[in-house]
Amino acid sequence: MTAPSRYVVLISGSGTNLQALIDASERGEIPGTLAVVISNRPDAKGLERAASHGIPTQVLDHKGYADRESYDAALMAAIDQHAPDLVVLAGFMRILTPEFVQHYEGRLLNIHPSLLPAYKGLNTHQRALDAGETMHGCSVHFVTPELDGGPVIAQARVPVQSDDTPASLAARVQTKEYPLYVRCVSLFMAGRLTLNRKSGIVMLDDHPLQSNAIDMGLSAE
Repeated sequence: MTAPSRYVVLISGSGTNLQALIDASERGEIPGTLAVVISNRPDAKGLERAASHGIPTQVLDHKGYADRESYDAALMAAIDQHAPDLVVLAGFMRILTPEFVQHYEGRLLNIHPSLLPAYKGLNTHQRALDAGETMHGCSVHFVTPELDGGPVIAQARVPVQSDDTPASLAARVQTKEYPLYVRCVSLFMAGRLTLNRKSGIVMLDDHPLQSNAIDMGLSAE
């Protein structure tokens, strides 16, 4: 098996997780090359971040397509021009079609702001507060057709404080997102992290991850 060498990042907004990946790549922490950053929004700040580091960018505006299926087909064509080993969703705010997800099965990663399987979907911080949770966090997972339902690779946790607002909780979780995502992308690009497509089990160094999830030492006390 040839080691992974190229990855693509999809964004919709400010690109803070993208920035963490770029910085880690420049420090030599992520093997391989970030081939292109693609956005579905032409005004995404993340495009400026990528361009300022000499990384190619592309805009594929979803508003120019009649439906989700035609957009995802065009997006697949754009991605495949770069022959990536991995596609990284970094704040890409679109629900992907099953055809897209299956095309990149085992090489499509996402980070979600909750401790999956809890709080799939949107408004995770408000929902965690409303439920009286004492711990919250983020999860990196392989993407499957089920929304936020793919096998979890790693999680980072933060305690919920009595005076937390959705904004303060989100900010604290976000500080854990960056190193967590960098670590997972690095492991994949080093050829150490894979998904057994038949069993749906996440493998690290050819061994199953216990309970399909690991905490990489990023949780707050």
